[in-house]
Amino acid sequence: VPQLGPQLPPRLTQQPWQLLYCTRRDGFSLRTLYRRGGQGGSPALLLIRDTEAQAFGAFSSCAICCSSSFSGTGETFLFSFSPELKVFRWTGRNNFFVKGDVNLLMFGGGRCAVGNCSGRFGLWLDGDLHHGGSHPCDTFGNEPLSPREQFCVQDLELWGLA
Repeated sequence: VPQLGPQLPPRLTQQPWQLLYCTRRDGFSLRTLYRRGGQGGSPALLLIRDTEAQAFGAFSSCAICCSSSFSGTGETFLFSFSPELKVFRWTGRNNFFVKGDVNLLMFGGGRCAVGNCSGRFGLWLDGDLHHGGSHPCDTFGNEPLSPREQFCVQDLELWGLA
């Protein structure tokens, strides 16, 4: 997506990207997305189109994988095209950038107590990648990325550095 190029960290703007995972080719599976998701230190770009033809997603400063805690850096951001590009960057309020387990992929969050976040994630996707949601969250100070708080995924792509 050419509009996202200038939003990426400067060190990545001239890098070649490759499609690591897409639902049209690879099916709807969070486990498969993790398997194809690239190396640990490599950034990733997640693009989603919902069944209402809204496009949005997330840039992660680290690979998207299964993890026991949140990872990533302040370079991570959320974005939507509604209809023009809106980017939601790190607010500095917390470090809940990206976390994945077998049932849920989460970007951003609210206050956490004993490692349990408030369930109001900036962006989340379920384990079969069919359903997701977006809420305002402390990490990115974002608006909901989709017109509905919960959405159905039509297409999803994960891009990584070539």
